[in-house]
Amino acid sequence: MGRRFQTFRVRSTSSDSPHRHLVGRWGEPQARVRELAAPVRNRLLATLAAVCLGAWTTPAAAYTAADEVTSRGVDIPAFYHPPAELPAADGALIRTEPLPLDLSLPGLGGPLPGTATRLMYKSTDSNGRPVAVTGAYLEPSAAWKGAGPRPLVALAPGTMGQGDQCAASLALQHPLTLNGETLSVGYEDVAIYRLLAAGVAVVVTDYTGLGATDRLHTYVNRLDEAHALLDAARAAHAVAGASITSASRVGLYGYSQGGGASAAAAELQPSYAPDVNLAGTYAGAPPADLTEVMKGIDGSALAGALGWSINGFVQSDPSLRDIADADINATGKAVLKDVSTMCVGDAILTYGFTKSAKWTTSGKPLADIIAAEPRLQAFLATQRIGSLKPGSPVRIATGVKDDIVGHAQARRLAVDWCRKGADVTYKPVDLPNLGDKLLTNHLVPLIVDQGSAISWLTDRLSGKPVTSGCASLPRRP
Repeated sequence: MGRRFQTFRVRSTSSDSPHRHLVGRWGEPQARVRELAAPVRNRLLATLAAVCLGAWTTPAAAYTAADEVTSRGVDIPAFYHPPAELPAADGALIRTEPLPLDLSLPGLGGPLPGTATRLMYKSTDSNGRPVAVTGAYLEPSAAWKGAGPRPLVALAPGTMGQGDQCAASLALQHPLTLNGETLSVGYEDVAIYRLLAAGVAVVVTDYTGLGATDRLHTYVNRLDEAHALLDAARAAHAVAGASITSASRVGLYGYSQGGGASAAAAELQPSYAPDVNLAGTYAGAPPADLTEVMKGIDGSALAGALGWSINGFVQSDPSLRDIADADINATGKAVLKDVSTMCVGDAILTYGFTKSAKWTTSGKPLADIIAAEPRLQAFLATQRIGSLKPGSPVRIATGVKDDIVGHAQARRLAVDWCRKGADVTYKPVDLPNLGDKLLTNHLVPLIVDQGSAISWLTDRLSGKPVTSGCASLPRRP
C-alpha cells in the first residue's frame, strides 16, 4: 500500500530511476519495463549541468514524451515527470512552460483574464524530504487598483481527487475532463478568475503528488499541503514576466481541502516561510480535525475520500501499513487501489454513500478502528490544525449545517486560534438543511460566501485594517 496505485504505462525508466517502485496494476512490479534509455541519461546530465550553472529552470529538452504516463485514459504531459535531482531551496523553480487557458478572451492589454505559466517547484514533505510540486502562475490582464504593488494570492484547491489527471493546473487548460474513464471539473477556476479580474496575481498549487507523477497525492496531509502552498508563493516571484515584487502582499485562499491547506499554511508561515509577506488568509470549511471529518465523510456522497486519506497516510507513514493490512479486507484494498487514480466525479459515481464498514475485516466503521488503535490516533493528532498561532489575519467560514466537513470542528479551529490571540474573522454561513450527506450542505456555503471571502481577502491585500471578531465568537453559532 506504500506504492503508487495507478494504472499507467511507463515509457522510460531504469533501475536507478525514482520510478523503479511504481506499479502498473496492484502489486504488479514494473521490472519488465526497466529499459535503460538514453533520454534518462540525458535528463540526469542536464540536471547536473543546471546545478553547476545555478540555473534550475529546466529547458524543454530535459524532458520528453518518454516521460509521459497515462491515468484513466488521460495522458499526463511529460512536464509533470519530476527530475531525479531537485534544488536545495524551498520554492525554487525546477521548470516552467506556457500554460494555455481554455477559458480566455482577447483583450487590448493581452488575453483576458490573463496569461498562465505551468510550474514545477521544490518543496519539503512531512518527513523533511525534498519533493517536486507542480502548479500554475497566472498574471492578470486587469490592473490592480488597491494600495501597494500588485498582490499575489496562493490558492489551495478543494478536493480534486488522487489521480494525476485531476490536478488543478491541468483543469485550467481543460476545465472539464470526461472520457468515459474519469470525470474532473475545474471548479476552482471560478475563484481564480474572480481574483484575476480584481488585478490580483494567482499561483495555484497541485499539492504533493497530484499531477507530479513520482508519488501518490498525500490527501489532507497538513504539512505537505501547507509547505506546497507557501512554496508556491515563493516560486511565483521567480516566474519570468511576473509583475509581483518582493513588496507584494500575499494572501492564502482555500475551501474544503483547500481550507485546511490554507489554515495549516497560515499557522506554519511564521516558522516555515517568514519571507512570505502574508497579509491574510481565507480558510473555508477547513478540515481541522480529521478524526471528526472522517466520521462525516463516511457514508456520504464523498465516501471515496476515505480511501484517498488512507492511501496518503500510509505513504507518509509506512509504519501504518501493517494496521491497514490487518484491518482492511480484500474489498477495501481493491477500493484503495481503485480510488488512487480517481477524481471527485469518479469517486462520487462509484463509491458515493458507501459505508466504510464494508471495507474492514471486523465489519466496524473506520472511526471505531481509529478509536481502538493508539498509533492511528497519534498520527491523526499530528494532522490537527489549531495548535499554532497565525501571524496575520485569518477568516474562517463554515456552513452551520455542513455535515461533510463538520461545522463544530471548523468552529473549534476559530476558538483555538482566538485563545492564542490570533486575529480571527469568523463567518458562520447559516442556511437551511439542503440534504443530508449529499454534499449540498458543504458546497452551497462556498458559493454563497465566495464574494465576501474574496472581498475580505482583497481588503487585506490593500493593507486595510481589520478588527478581530473573537469577542463575538461565543454568541455565534
